[in-house]
Amino acid sequence: MNRAFEPLAQKPRQFLPADFKVTDWEALQPYFEELKTRTIADKAQLEKWLQDVSELEAVVSEDACWRQINMTCDTTNKSYEDAFTYFCMEIEPKMKPYSFELNKKLLACPFTKELDNNIYFPYLRSVDNAAKLYRDENVQLQADMNLLAQQYGVISGAMAVEVDGKEYTLQQAAKFLHSSDRNVRETVFKKVATRRLQDKNTLNELFDKLLVLRQQIAVNAGFENYRDYKFRELGRFDYTVADCFAFHDAVREHIVPLQAMLVKNRQRKLGLDTMRPWDGDAEPVGTEPLHPFTDGKELSDKAVEVFNKLGSYFSGCLQTMQQMHRLDLESRKGKAPGGYNCPLAETGVPFIFMNAAGTMGDVITMMHEGGHAVHSFLSHDLALSSFKEYPMEIAELASMSMELFSMEHWDTFFKDDAELKRAQLEEMERIITVLPWIATIDKFQHWLYTNPGHTVAEREAMWMTILAEFSTGITDWSGYEEYRTNLWQKQLHLFEVPFYYIEYGIAQLGAIAMWRQYRGNKEQALENYMKALSLGYTKTLKELYATAGIKFDFSPAYVKELADFVAPVLKDMGVK
Repeated sequence: MNRAFEPLAQKPRQFLPADFKVTDWEALQPYFEELKTRTIADKAQLEKWLQDVSELEAVVSEDACWRQINMTCDTTNKSYEDAFTYFCMEIEPKMKPYSFELNKKLLACPFTKELDNNIYFPYLRSVDNAAKLYRDENVQLQADMNLLAQQYGVISGAMAVEVDGKEYTLQQAAKFLHSSDRNVRETVFKKVATRRLQDKNTLNELFDKLLVLRQQIAVNAGFENYRDYKFRELGRFDYTVADCFAFHDAVREHIVPLQAMLVKNRQRKLGLDTMRPWDGDAEPVGTEPLHPFTDGKELSDKAVEVFNKLGSYFSGCLQTMQQMHRLDLESRKGKAPGGYNCPLAETGVPFIFMNAAGTMGDVITMMHEGGHAVHSFLSHDLALSSFKEYPMEIAELASMSMELFSMEHWDTFFKDDAELKRAQLEEMERIITVLPWIATIDKFQHWLYTNPGHTVAEREAMWMTILAEFSTGITDWSGYEEYRTNLWQKQLHLFEVPFYYIEYGIAQLGAIAMWRQYRGNKEQALENYMKALSLGYTKTLKELYATAGIKFDFSPAYVKELADFVAPVLKDMGVK
């Protein structure tokens, strides 16, 4: 894998003025109107029209992304919030009817059938799907829903606890749960639990409002429930609801036993008779928590080193982001929770946002978001912006595979071999632990959206039933039942990006398959990886996975095959 990194070239604008900036709808509308009314007389004119649509979409998308980036970097800045709100309420709702008209124009154009089906098929399929789902009456409802969902970040961003006289965000406080001092872990766990429960009712009220809006959107579009509507809206063409249930079964049967093995291994190492909720990330007495870096600059510099060991193309991506100040890595009060890589459609160089606090988990997040960033770079040269709007099942394959590819090079963060092995085991524990959580959240969402009008009490009861199905049963939660009953509230996807989560599970299984391939032939695996990501969404998911050298499959039989690969790896890492 010898592909050299070349700086991205931003395409000069051909349709919009070079100095055009998104300010208000009045400035934007003439360009949408021109595209809507333009005469298309042959295939060449259709392709030019598509290029102009793509350019307009890229400019508007990048502007919207910067509004969100600014707001999440500083939730206390009223002007950032106002700018984001203005876009959601005054610009986006007015664009949607035009987007619908442009989709209809494309589908009705007699020259559309002359476009190369080998490249355009997934895009045209998505356009047809969007046109069929569009309803005028949903435009304002979706704007209201998006605005309401952002309140979750505001509420969560304000959550903090005090430890030893110093204030920490909940993300920062998580590092204390790695402490070898059990009293410290318990104290911090209780503070975090107490703080989260303070907003329990507020978050339930917010979620109830979102549920009502989502159900109405589904009904307006002719669906019985939001689950069925969202399945279509997310473009899940390559798998079904039944496949999701097969995924749940597979995880319960073949992954939960691996998780139980890991929990028992930690319990043995800690010498505990009973595992409690604050023991899951702990190290034995005398073992200091891993401290891979001290600040955001060190994290990004070391990430560049790690990526360079995989190939100069990968490190070139991160170095470009450093030079363009497209990294905001450290946690601070007033910053929204979570982490993301935000593609920027026109300039091509993405933005990584995260809440680093000096933990091993931050290293994993950096590798993960770095994988997303590489995907953004690799797909930037595709002809249309829409070709780069790839589904999450391939987007998350890019990020999760990068975690595993990079793992053997984490000696950049850990000079001590024992610490390196601890870090690698922590990554494996995270992967095995997250799959049952993904199955839990996904199965919960199936219930949430096929049971509109449910009460908070019914929601809590179903959550506990599903949570028990994917739990090892080893950890004793007594005394913290209320906190556990409301644990779903920490999952931002439920509030901000409904029904999106199983994608992580599908991609995680794919990443394990990529890692298996990598351990067999590193050069070939990395070549397949880059080839697949370069395709954006010009191929179906099954074709993209095949290009990557793996199967798009999450049946119990295939998951067993992957679990059988992982089990001996865990034993090699010292898990008994």
